[in-house]
Amino acid sequence: MRKLENSELERLSVEGFKAVEKTPLIVVLDNIRSLNNIGSVFRTSDAFRIEKIYLCGITATPPHKDIQKTALGSTESVEWEYAENTLELIQKLHAESVQVISIEQAENATMLNKFTPKPNTTYALVFGNEVKGVSQDVVNLSDAVIEIPQYGTKHSLNISVSCGVVLWDLFSKLD
Repeated sequence: MRKLENSELERLSVEGFKAVEKTPLIVVLDNIRSLNNIGSVFRTSDAFRIEKIYLCGITATPPHKDIQKTALGSTESVEWEYAENTLELIQKLHAESVQVISIEQAENATMLNKFTPKPNTTYALVFGNEVKGVSQDVVNLSDAVIEIPQYGTKHSLNISVSCGVVLWDLFSKLD
C-alpha cells in the first residue's frame, strides 16, 4: 500500500468549496476559550463541508495566528460569523426552521449512536466552553441534547475532539 501524495487527493479549491453543496450542519461555538480548539473546529468543518460556523460570546474570531496554526487556511473556506449572544442566535436559527442540538451531558439526552437525523433538516450543533460546557440557558432553548457515549474514567472530551466525533457521525448518517 502506497501513501498518496497531496497532489493525488483531488481537494477542492477555496472557490470550489464555496460553490459546492454543503452538509446541512451548522456549528455553534459558545464561549470557547482556546484558539487552537477554534482552529481545529474550522479544519474539521472544512473536511465535512459544514454550512457555517457561528463564533459566540468570548470565542475569538479570525484572523488570529493561534487559530490559523490549527485551521490551516480553513477560515478562508468555511463561512463563519460572530454572534455576541448565543441565546439570540438560537432564537434566530429557530425562526429559520433550524433544529438546535446541544452537545452535552444532560438528563434525557440522546446518545449520539442512537440519534438519527431527519432528512431535509438543517441542524445547528452547539459546543460549549471547555470548563463549563453548554450553558443551561442554551440547553433549555435547544430542541434536543446529544451526548457522546464515553466508557473510560474521564467524563469529557476536548471540544475539538467532540466536534470531530459528532460531525463525522452525523455526516456519515446523512450520506
